[in-house]
Amino acid sequence: MTDDSDSTQSQDATSSPDTAAPYSPSRRRFIKNIGLSGLAAGAASTGFGNAVAAETADADTHGPAAGTQRVSFKINGEPTQLDVTPNTVLLDAIRHNLAMPGTKKGCDHGQCGACNVHVNGTVINSCLSLAVMHDGDEITTVEGLGDADNLGALQRAFLEHDGYQCGYCTAGQMMTACSILADKRIGTSDRDVRDAMSGNICRCGAYKNIVAAIQDARGKVSG
Repeated sequence: MTDDSDSTQSQDATSSPDTAAPYSPSRRRFIKNIGLSGLAAGAASTGFGNAVAAETADADTHGPAAGTQRVSFKINGEPTQLDVTPNTVLLDAIRHNLAMPGTKKGCDHGQCGACNVHVNGTVINSCLSLAVMHDGDEITTVEGLGDADNLGALQRAFLEHDGYQCGYCTAGQMMTACSILADKRIGTSDRDVRDAMSGNICRCGAYKNIVAAIQDARGKVSG
């Protein structure tokens, strides 16, 4: 017959995290390290993969920090260098480490268009693209279209035609609009514009005004 106290002690010893096998991680350790799975999860933003900005003064003399990779690109015409973890998405690098909050995090699945930016002249979902993939690229965000003191033609058109309500999707709408206005393969009718803009969702329903703004900016937006 087995003594109940001995059985209880044996059971407690088996379940204690202090006696777990070295290669059998506890739940706490698993949660701590789960951010590393972002790369395998289709580059979805996990919150654990935020970029770490490289110190400008030390960028040329020191290598990237442990667990990070150095990436260099131009953003809105300015050379930029960052040390990022492998699973950092471009959206997080832009917003959190480059202090450019115009690009928005929407669905995080590439379905709403709020995070759209231009990479080498092509509009992409920045929430689905890893920052390390863009070494040497030229990136344009909504901040590159103009600022409050010097609005670009498309920004002025959105303002004049009330092409926004809450404004959350507006940056992505304008980045897509800028791309299609520069694409000669896309027709010029309202229907053509609506079809080309179908990847951008406006939950406020300002689609009619968005189309009017884009049409007004036609011919005023450079490629």
